[in-house]
Amino acid sequence: MSKKIYLAGPEVFLANAREILDRKAALTRAAGFTPISPGDLDIPPSDTKKGFGLAISEVDEQMMLASDAIIANLTPFRGIAADTGTTFELGFMCGLGKPVFAYTNVSANHFARVLEYYGGAVAEGEDGHKRGPDGLSVEDFEMIDNLMLHGGIERRGGAVVVGNADPAALYTDLAAFEACLAIAVEKLA
Repeated sequence: MSKKIYLAGPEVFLANAREILDRKAALTRAAGFTPISPGDLDIPPSDTKKGFGLAISEVDEQMMLASDAIIANLTPFRGIAADTGTTFELGFMCGLGKPVFAYTNVSANHFARVLEYYGGAVAEGEDGHKRGPDGLSVEDFEMIDNLMLHGGIERRGGAVVVGNADPAALYTDLAAFEACLAIAVEKLA
């Protein structure tokens, strides 16, 4: 029986979500795994928007509980950091002690993206920490995102793949996903 891989990422928000999710699923099957994708949800009906949201959350968690590992797309989404839903899913799987893998299609690390966000206005504060013009401390650990995400993956023996996709294809370029999938094949064999 093949291992089930939960495919986390912001692709569910794309206009062509079904196409991209199907491509990722086909690559996952070709690698010998069974893909589990939030885009394949069978959500029970609800009387309210909140109830529907809670139902989606419950089904997502059940899918993760049934999965053996996760591959998370940590490409920045709607800002300088990864999609918040994806980061929850990654943390959930780390908490369950399941194998975790991730990739990003942006080569600039978290610090570089924060520096760009602040227009380069990051300076060392009196306490020795780098700070933005708002006085907030800025992480500079040469990691792709917040240290808890990147660190959580690598400390558990997983891998982070850094791609460099064309900005027009940030969520549709699957080269980094394929490289991450290949590592998962090697580590989960």
